[in-house]
Amino acid sequence: MTPLRKRPHAARRWVGMATLLLGLALAPWAAAQTAWKPTKPVTIIVPYSPGGGNDAVGRFLAKELQRLWGQPVNVENHAGADGLVGTRKAIDAKPDGYTLLVQIPSLVLNAYLPGFKGVDPVKQLVPVSAFAKLSGVIAINAAIPANSMTELVQYCKTAAQPCSFATTEAGARLRAQQLGIDIPSLIVVNYKGGGQLITDLVGNSVSIALMGYTAVIPYMNSKALKVIMSVGKTRTPVLPDVPTAAEAGFPQLESETWYGLFAPLATPPEIVESISAAVREALKDEGLRKSFATIGGVPVGNTPAEFSALVREDADKWRDLIRRFPIQQ
Repeated sequence: MTPLRKRPHAARRWVGMATLLLGLALAPWAAAQTAWKPTKPVTIIVPYSPGGGNDAVGRFLAKELQRLWGQPVNVENHAGADGLVGTRKAIDAKPDGYTLLVQIPSLVLNAYLPGFKGVDPVKQLVPVSAFAKLSGVIAINAAIPANSMTELVQYCKTAAQPCSFATTEAGARLRAQQLGIDIPSLIVVNYKGGGQLITDLVGNSVSIALMGYTAVIPYMNSKALKVIMSVGKTRTPVLPDVPTAAEAGFPQLESETWYGLFAPLATPPEIVESISAAVREALKDEGLRKSFATIGGVPVGNTPAEFSALVREDADKWRDLIRRFPIQQ
């Protein structure tokens, strides 16, 4: 009787299975070995003045990334030209992961500003991750006899002096143009930074501003300013009594501001993915989440592909609005 022999294909099947299992077991280790990590200081550019929401969220994130990477993460403010000064500095930086940019939806509006020249900055950057979202608020000087948007509109229509809307970036300027439909005499006043804007709003040199909670809350607490509306989709825990745009009867002014991290265009995909993964890991930190909450921020943390889709979606939305409400310089 011929003895039974092991079939070669069965043996090969077991070898293949063992190889597969070993590969699965080593995959996390291999990924960890190939993930990019900085070996020297990283710079995050905030293209707006210190003290605003952009600056605050950028510094909150930088602190946690510094802890994760074990390398200094420095925040530099380069304000001017609706964020274009700092944005161009980031665009021109070496695409090696060591220079990043914090930007907001106004980035997609820059190409539509009067006098803009050059290539659309969105096309010269790589979206890394949107790491937070905040809703701005409509703040007015406390001396104005209005406690709601409806009352503000009625006041501005009959005021002896035209009301003025102060802005620091293109997104707020677009909202001011929209509000001008209800207040035809509204004057839009553009500022280079939030510091002078707040000074003039508190001093009643300007009447209205759309800005972040960070700058407004101290003056709201001191009764120098009133916050009459949030432009977010939901009320914020920071100001639970302040109605949303929809609740106030002005749904056309609704918008949420994302805060995103970008890299120069030619940054290698593996570096972009690694930085994005680090951002998502940083957002798990309870301390960082609490820091965002103090200014009404909500953590996001999406992938480069997801963030790219969000930027494209916003570009389409803002483009349509700008056609109806051309931005004035």
